[in-house]
Amino acid sequence: MGHTRFAVLSLIAIALAACAQVALASPPDAAPSVSGAAPRAAIVVASLTVSAGGVTRTFTSAELLARSDAAIVAVARDPAYSGRATSYRAVALRALLAQLPADAADTFEMRATDGFVAQLPSQLLTGAATPWIAVEDPAQPWPPLPGQKASAGPFFLIWENAERAGISPEQWPYALASMTAVASPVQRWPALAVDASMPADAPARRGQAVFMANCLACHRMAGNGEGAVGPDLLRPMPATRYFTEVGLRALIRNPAAVRKWPQQMMPAFDASAISETDIDALIAYLRVMTARAAP
Repeated sequence: MGHTRFAVLSLIAIALAACAQVALASPPDAAPSVSGAAPRAAIVVASLTVSAGGVTRTFTSAELLARSDAAIVAVARDPAYSGRATSYRAVALRALLAQLPADAADTFEMRATDGFVAQLPSQLLTGAATPWIAVEDPAQPWPPLPGQKASAGPFFLIWENAERAGISPEQWPYALASMTAVASPVQRWPALAVDASMPADAPARRGQAVFMANCLACHRMAGNGEGAVGPDLLRPMPATRYFTEVGLRALIRNPAAVRKWPQQMMPAFDASAISETDIDALIAYLRVMTARAAP
């Protein structure tokens, strides 16, 4: 009985070892589009979920890579890879959305696997800049992001002619898992909006737009929002109370120069991403939110 069990277990072990050798076959050393990738231990087919018009579709990386309309898209300054030139095999996002019913929602919520949740106005997706979903080929993985172990994959929203629509670096969500048509942030979280009586040219009103485009994906305000990467900017203490204006400006421009720790995620925002005028407006907005939250 014991010998029979040993023989059966031996056969199972041999079979599992053979399967493991197949599963762990090393892919090529580097992807041809984004150089410097390290081999991955196993080939995994990822999926992207897209929801609009009451319908949800799931697209696998294999399905998207095999599409006849997939193309190589060059990115002159890739915000995920420290502004260097890259290129990706990608599928036009508008072509994917055309496979779902039209949706009256004015925002797409782009949810990443790391807690980053960008709120993109729908008009950006149909405007002067062209959005693409870059797809990481598991057989030719992308290189790790600067200072990280993971790449920007398996899905990455990239843009052609981003400058034509004023696309911010935070509107290039990587490690994308899903995108869903939703109501705008101020409709879902009215507390994020400045008072309706505030003049259209008030700095804080402009600051609200800057916050939505660059900060909301990571930071909540008194619990309002979906981002889970950075701290809440109103709770338990408003950021404007423990940061001086000089400190806030330095933090926005170069977070690592203000404070640094191994899990730091906040990127630096140079003047091409957020101008000095927009920083003024953002601080004005944060002060308005702080005053409103005061007991």
